[in-house]
Amino acid sequence: MAEPSPTRTPWDGRSRRAQAGRDGAAGSRAPGTIRCAVCGTESRQSRPRAQPPEQAPDLDLRPGEPLRSTMATWLQQCPHCGYAAPDISRVHPAVAQAVAAAPFRALVNDTSHPALARRFLGWAHVLEESGALHAAAEATLQAAWVADDENQPELASLWRREAVALWRAGPPLDHEQTVRVVDALRRARAWDDAGASARAAAADAPPEAAAQVLALEARLIAARDDGRHSVASALPPPSRRPHVAQRGTPSRPGAPGWWAQLRRWFGGR
Repeated sequence: MAEPSPTRTPWDGRSRRAQAGRDGAAGSRAPGTIRCAVCGTESRQSRPRAQPPEQAPDLDLRPGEPLRSTMATWLQQCPHCGYAAPDISRVHPAVAQAVAAAPFRALVNDTSHPALARRFLGWAHVLEESGALHAAAEATLQAAWVADDENQPELASLWRREAVALWRAGPPLDHEQTVRVVDALRRARAWDDAGASARAAAADAPPEAAAQVLALEARLIAARDDGRHSVASALPPPSRRPHVAQRGTPSRPGAPGWWAQLRRWFGGR
């Protein structure tokens, strides 16, 4: 892919002030605490546990259970400044200014939105500010997943449309991203755009697995079906081989590899 997934930090730079604080206080820090690279605040943070999915992922590649229900552990968030990231001890040099600015503060403090969704939107915002548009798109899609779980379809639709805009604003899309754009548009009930995008993607000689998913998407769009469907609906398990959901999982949620595994397991290279 052209850009990293939002569950992988797309930078290695660190705040000099926070790094100096870590170097000076590493010996005295309580076990399990992390120092925020933006403001230097120490806090206890959870880390995602490996939860290999036992069910197939959705068409937008949201993983199946039990990994599906661990979203609350995918991002850490500083309790002081609100910075959210897979690892808040790491930060891009441009992020501190973005976190202090009014748009970020408005996002993370908007109590009309689910708290977990705000965490993903905050991460999407700093990714966008640092230029990682495709990663920001995925983080925004993950906020839509939270809205799905909270039974807030209008927010889910809004954030899916925003994810599509971010994907399209970034570098050229690969086949995986194109299929996910089609699914996001369908789930957001943007029927004309979804149909046109599905037809264009199908005409672009996609790999076999992607072509099968696009064919299903086209049928769902024609039926005005905006519901959740799994990859298993488009790619039945081949004989003598377990389904994709029983063949392992990326090391971190949303990490690159879902589509590569689908292509490999189902022969759509």
